[in-house]
Amino acid sequence: MIYSTATVPVNPEGETPLTRAQAWKGLVLKARDARLFLPPNVCTRCEVVEERVTHIVREATIAGDDLREIITFEPESKVTFFQVTGPREGAIINELFEDEAGALQLRFYCYLGLRGKKPNGPEEQAEQEWMNGDKGYKSALLSTLKRTRGLLAEGRL
Repeated sequence: MIYSTATVPVNPEGETPLTRAQAWKGLVLKARDARLFLPPNVCTRCEVVEERVTHIVREATIAGDDLREIITFEPESKVTFFQVTGPREGAIINELFEDEAGALQLRFYCYLGLRGKKPNGPEEQAEQEWMNGDKGYKSALLSTLKRTRGLLAEGRL
């Protein structure tokens, strides 16, 4: 089992401030079309194939892997990705919250396994190290906020 978490401030000093609603719109947009948020050619396909009041189902090709995900929304709070098909199984959560000082934070956490791989085996350990490393999900959180600011500046958010 892989567990990883990272938290970043939504509005670090020197950055254009985002409201909770703006940060939320960025998270929803990323859930609907990851291509807008990932580096070129990492996500080559992303399509919402089902839409309900509480969730969407999307199909995507990310890093060469075909995925089908159920994505649930808790308005202005939490987006949860459940990978139905693809190399991982489990849940990935992106959550907006205020810390003790009232500053808006964005947290990532996941509980995952790798399909067809030995639990806690070398593949899962390598995935855990990647997620916790400099290029893991903390980097993805920062990239998401940067792209959200960019889309806002372009009037696309």
